Amino acid sequence: MKTLLTPKPVIRIGWLGLMLIGTSLALTACAARAPAPTAQMAVSTAAVEQAASAGAAELAPAELSAARAKLNRARVAMNDQDNTQALILAEQAQADAQLAMTRTRTAKAEKAATSLQEDRRILGEEIKRNER
Repeated sequence: MKTLLTPKPVIRIGWLGLMLIGTSLALTACAARAPAPTAQMAVSTAAVEQAASAGAAELAPAELSAARAKLNRARVAMNDQDNTQALILAEQAQADAQLAMTRTRTAKAEKAATSLQEDRRILGEEIKRNER
């Protein structure tokens, strides 16, 4: 039995074809880059500012400091066009700012509760004194 081998057509790309393929791959890689997290940066910045204005610098300094540091690192990453890292750091900064805010509110609530207990104790003493 005789088999006939038919030659397969050879595709010749050439330099122009290689350049077109390379350019399209480069454009695809650029398009796949994550967008700049400007909205998350704004939300995180607002959260840090809100925590600071609520008194976190005094009542939750470690958490506020961590939030500020991560926000600054997110800005650097965004300037370096490392948008994925910038987004991660901005989200972490927001979480740290929210933790600072929660700790600040807790400390203020505990202080208010202590003050109320002291006022109640003093009022009780005054009532006993007036009963005599």
